Amino acid sequence: MAGNLLEFTDANFDMEVKNASTPVLVDFWAEWCGPCRMLAPTIEELANEYGNKVKIGKLDTDNNRDTAVKFGITAIPTVILFKDGEVARKLVGLSSKKDLKAVIDELL
Repeated sequence: MAGNLLEFTDANFDMEVKNASTPVLVDFWAEWCGPCRMLAPTIEELANEYGNKVKIGKLDTDNNRDTAVKFGITAIPTVILFKDGEVARKLVGLSSKKDLKAVIDELL
């Protein structure tokens, strides 16, 4: 992953997301998903813009099924924002940068 963008997995999810001291944005995606690929540059831009204020990363649902099932991911892309280890917002489908920024700013 590039720059400030993190890679979340079944193995590191609790440590990186559940125990985070800052809000966390998780982009649930898959390689074969066209809308996911369209969202990827936006997620990278947000990771660079928010720096250490928000943890931003991606979780490949094909390779990390346990976490995807745990959060009821039935359509991708799905973006979930966590605050204090709990789900704060869930956005299903392709979201605009403006909409994602609004939700992130709400949690800061």
